Amino acid sequence: MFTGLIQKIGTVKRVSRGAGLVLEVAADTPWLAPLEEGESVAVNGVCLTVVKCEGSRFTADVLRETESRTGLGELVPGMKVNLERALKAGDAMGGHIVQGHVDARGRIKAKTPKGRDFQLQVECGRVLAAQSVLKGSIAIDGVSLTISAIGDDWIGVDVIPTTLRDTTLGFRKTGDAVNLEGDILGKYVAKQCASAGLTEEKLAAAGFV
Repeated sequence: MFTGLIQKIGTVKRVSRGAGLVLEVAADTPWLAPLEEGESVAVNGVCLTVVKCEGSRFTADVLRETESRTGLGELVPGMKVNLERALKAGDAMGGHIVQGHVDARGRIKAKTPKGRDFQLQVECGRVLAAQSVLKGSIAIDGVSLTISAIGDDWIGVDVIPTTLRDTTLGFRKTGDAVNLEGDILGKYVAKQCASAGLTEEKLAAAGFV
């Protein structure tokens, strides 16, 4: 489990395709504690297992299922990625619960300045948009962000300069594809409502919304 608070920007060093996709990534600055084989690291919001590590560099195997659902297969040497090590018991929970399981590939449809900040509008599909709520959370390439606008098939988030500087969102531009993970709590609520036959119309008629 992760928080969506990016700890390092990393650089893809090697991409190999034999029996399956293998990534070699190095953090741009040293980790406070050495990586260990078998631990989990989120790469652009995708939970991967460290199979080999040396210093700030590590290697991870990517499942075919993971490759098909995320943008990891599009990475090439030299590209920058967001890195976050798994949460430990007792660590501060500064972002939100991020599993590292990508729900959808989205696309940035607008990146608009708002004073010192930027608003990103991201196409996310109707299912993920329906599960999202204003002031709720979403992970974009592993970055925990607060939803500030919602459309039928898109969401908007406001991004402060620090986040742009310390994550790869600062490099992103209109038209770029991104990994999206919705809030796990919203997914469970949506599933339970569907199982019970609850709709927004029924809730409104009962005075709940």
